[in-house]
Amino acid sequence: MLDSRWVRENADVVRDAAVRKRLDVGVVDSFLERDQLHRDVLLRVENLRADLKTSSKKLGKLEPEEREIALAAQRASKAELKELEKEEQGLRAEVRSFAMLLPQPPADDVPDGKDDLENAEVAIVGKVPEFDFEALSHYDLGEKLGIIDIKRGVKLSGSRNYLLLGDAARLERAALQFALDHMIQRGFEMVSVPTLVKRECMEGTGYFPGGEEQAYLAERDDLALVGTSEVPLTSIHSGETLDFDKLPLRRVALSPCYRREAGTYGKDTKGLYRVHQFWKVEQVVLGPADDAWSLEEHKAMLKHSTDLMEAMELPFRVVNVCTGDLGQGQVQKWDIETWMPSRNAYGETHSASRFHDFQTRRLNLRYRPEGGGKPQFCHSLNNTVIASPRVLIALLENHQQADGTVRIPEVLRPYMGGQEVIGD
Repeated sequence: MLDSRWVRENADVVRDAAVRKRLDVGVVDSFLERDQLHRDVLLRVENLRADLKTSSKKLGKLEPEEREIALAAQRASKAELKELEKEEQGLRAEVRSFAMLLPQPPADDVPDGKDDLENAEVAIVGKVPEFDFEALSHYDLGEKLGIIDIKRGVKLSGSRNYLLLGDAARLERAALQFALDHMIQRGFEMVSVPTLVKRECMEGTGYFPGGEEQAYLAERDDLALVGTSEVPLTSIHSGETLDFDKLPLRRVALSPCYRREAGTYGKDTKGLYRVHQFWKVEQVVLGPADDAWSLEEHKAMLKHSTDLMEAMELPFRVVNVCTGDLGQGQVQKWDIETWMPSRNAYGETHSASRFHDFQTRRLNLRYRPEGGGKPQFCHSLNNTVIASPRVLIALLENHQQADGTVRIPEVLRPYMGGQEVIGD
């Protein structure tokens, strides 16, 4: 959510952001129209309240006949005020509904583009493997080794579901635990979070309105299953004002995640790339309202993840996400795309985003500036540390060997009891 006064003063900037992000530009003008109406009615409400207060003070000094006339006028004014207050409440709700749809302007160095095909490559790390044997896909490897069973996963839960068996399940757990340890060693506090959350959390982090079709909803309780622990992690201090010396808050969580994948019928149906249930280790940082600080923290968060991928000996690239592929609230996003031989391409495995105060305004999450002054909204950032089973695609396919086994990267071996290969 954006500051209303700032939007009024910078309407063209917000319109431009909507155009660049391929969002509805009309929302900006609808917001401005309703906002003006609301402010006009609010002024009438405040003036009428002031008039009533003034007339009430004069009642005791009036003669009986004058008092009756004044009381009648007050009754009429109170009735008018009641209607105006009702109108003001309705307009306030309308203003908020439009405000929730306004886009955060992107950073200056975000490239223009219509979709992910126009994301700008920033770096390539690691060498794409060249096999001197017929390389298999992760699903063929998994079936051959008896460690992935998609058919029975579908039998249990429908399409885009799967079973990990034996060493695949152990490899997943090893990668997730390694990622947690990696972040804890870098000063992040581990948090165990709920994954069934209130609507306010989804709205506060920008997933609602607009993302309801992608979420699994428990309508009877007005709760939603999260697609990332970013939602509860960022929402922990909603409605609070934090002390400056508590910032920045750097936290990490491991959680199951759920996504309906609405609108992807027929896309990536084979294998583990696009599934309904998965695991993520997510990093979230809350800090001061300082654009320069946010940018440096964003770079640091990205490096936490790229260091992890290098440690697991996986080739990847980093892309600067273009405006058309950028979310409503993101100032900038860098994706990590990891090489997946079966796709003969890099596939998205991480997203690192900074939001400035877009999320914290919605969550009403502030801090007291150092040295005093008016509380300000925090800045929020998040990034994937690791996500599975997508990382399993890369681990199995890139580290497969000519004899049909899969080499386990050295950093993961301690988490698998010293095991060096799968399928030996």
